[in-house]
Amino acid sequence: MKPDEQRYRYPQIPANNVNKDAVVLLSLLVIGVQSSGNVSTKKDRDEAAIRALEERFTAAFNAGDIDAMMKNYIQDESLFVFDVVPRKQYSGAGAYRKSWVDFFKHFKGKPKIAITDLGITVDGKLGFSHSIQRVTGTDRQDRPVDRTVRVTDGYRKIGGKWLIVLEHISVPADLATGKAVLSANP
Repeated sequence: MKPDEQRYRYPQIPANNVNKDAVVLLSLLVIGVQSSGNVSTKKDRDEAAIRALEERFTAAFNAGDIDAMMKNYIQDESLFVFDVVPRKQYSGAGAYRKSWVDFFKHFKGKPKIAITDLGITVDGKLGFSHSIQRVTGTDRQDRPVDRTVRVTDGYRKIGGKWLIVLEHISVPADLATGKAVLSANP
């Protein structure tokens, strides 16, 4: 062998090292698969927790329990909500709670809400959802109310609990008339 050919040769690995290396590599692969499985499972648990939050909100709304509804929101002044009804935006949990009190005053009895088409995305301690929400009931003048809105919620996981920190409520608009479309099929 010529002197310059030696540098292109790979060193021989003793057979006892091959088995150790294979075991280490296999162990790392197994840990990686289990770890990625835990991420997926954690994500699924977080999505389920947000879905449960929306179910608690629905039950509280249908019971007319504003305090229980507000437990799903962050309880400080960082809450921000864009709404479709005047005042149109709210900063802080206290201001938003007052809007719910006013909302329920417009109904005879308790209005009902149904949330459909709920899509949830979670990444770490942040998440968001989009849904269609339909409110039905009877107003104080005995007129039926049937309004459908689109809702996008932003969530933060704080102390292991998911809370709504941002909410945006909207309705599509008919561009020909300039009016909101409040039907059941936005």
